[in-house]
Amino acid sequence: MIPTPPGGSGFTIAIESEAATTRLAADIAMALEPGDLVTLSGDLGAGKTTFARALIRYLAGDKSIAVPSPTFTLIQTYELPRFPLVHCDLYRLSGPGELAELGLDDLAEGAVVLLEWPDRAAGFLPRDRLDIALTLLPQRGLEYRQVRITGYGKFAARAERLAALRRFLELTGYAGARRKRMQGDASTRLYERLSYEGRTAILMNSPARADGPPVRNGKPYSAIAHLAEDVKPFVALANALRERGLSAPEIFASDVGCGFVIMEDLGTELLVAGDPPAPIEERYTAAVDALLSFHGYEIVETIPVPGAADYTLPRYDFDAFLIEAELLLDWYLPRWNMSADDTARATFAALWREALAPVIDCDPAWVLRDFHSPNLLWLEDRLGTDRVGVLDFQDAVIGPAAYDLASLLQDARVDVPEQMEFTLLGRYARARRDGDPDFDATRFVQHYATLAAQRASKILGIFSRLDRRDGKPQYLRHMPRIWSYLQRSLAHPSLAPLAGWYAVHVPAWAGQD
Repeated sequence: MIPTPPGGSGFTIAIESEAATTRLAADIAMALEPGDLVTLSGDLGAGKTTFARALIRYLAGDKSIAVPSPTFTLIQTYELPRFPLVHCDLYRLSGPGELAELGLDDLAEGAVVLLEWPDRAAGFLPRDRLDIALTLLPQRGLEYRQVRITGYGKFAARAERLAALRRFLELTGYAGARRKRMQGDASTRLYERLSYEGRTAILMNSPARADGPPVRNGKPYSAIAHLAEDVKPFVALANALRERGLSAPEIFASDVGCGFVIMEDLGTELLVAGDPPAPIEERYTAAVDALLSFHGYEIVETIPVPGAADYTLPRYDFDAFLIEAELLLDWYLPRWNMSADDTARATFAALWREALAPVIDCDPAWVLRDFHSPNLLWLEDRLGTDRVGVLDFQDAVIGPAAYDLASLLQDARVDVPEQMEFTLLGRYARARRDGDPDFDATRFVQHYATLAAQRASKILGIFSRLDRRDGKPQYLRHMPRIWSYLQRSLAHPSLAPLAGWYAVHVPAWAGQD
């Protein structure tokens, strides 16, 4: 028997065929992260190696890959797309004392370990793990197995979520769908493409955001910056955006409480192309026109949510703008072994308040906040502005209309040529002026520059944090571009005081690794 630590959480299911085994293996595969330990226990012939083979083939994306039982080799290693996986079989070990000879202490960083016969390692298993126990029930049929899945330590909550997701997929008719994990964003959300009966859909798995520590006036960062805590805003806004002419995905099914959404698959065609990717001007022009159309709708604060209470959009207020800009001080400056003392921070905040004062309540619109290339899709088979599909809008707020235009034309992920930026900014301003003789294009450009500088400051901080705190250095490749955008925006005459502060206190990005 394996010693079981307290606090485990699990569920029991029945599998009646090899196909059911493969589906369960896919469920487990979707929940795995680098460094996880999964144990497989059960009598001889219970199906441990069959399950392991299904799991490895699913992760490899190759049904034909050879997955021999490691009974004699003891360890078999697989280099899989998401992480290395080490398949171990401890059946031939006489006791835990022989574990040291296997070299488990020298595994590749981030390797997932799949361990059969874990009772041979009793007393040496870590607390954080997923245990899968298979039991034969021959009276129910040769293929029938009872499977008990239990998560311990940090895996307990993931096991509960796995059970909830299986129930959700069963209730919505997607339990038998082929699931493929998609590349995620910088958040904790997970996305999968579901393929079933000739159609596809996208599954969003978004656990409720846990409040971080209080950072100001007893509130966490997420509350001050008005970040979505669950999927309710996404569901509300998806429907509302479609009503207002934007091609947001249709919601097919949702469980707001658990954070599961099945939605329309808008495809994979982007507004950029090439390597490195570059903006396609026709598509960016359509995105600008989509914003123009969208900004023509009346602003409402409260949106109905099917099956739940109404959702009220927050206001993009001074506190939200400032705490975002201060990410530059909290994460970018420390990269250079620098910091801003209390006096410098107070001046920074005062200058930003002065710059934002003419902007914050002027020309209000729904602000999606991340209206840029990673979240925009090209829908060739649609017409006009409907060709621009939008994603990742759950953090939307009511704020200045220029913000989303700045997100697009100073795209953090791709180089938007300065001439293209000016051309499309002019296109937007002219169209607004044609529709409203009182529209002040000069003032709008000032707002645009201010918001672009605030956004660039925020992103320099966020990408520094993703590198240092979250171990995601890939975001650093965007830093030269964002730094260039920041300088471009700070050059506006109205931002001269801020530009002076930055020149003294903020080192230029110079390709630091």
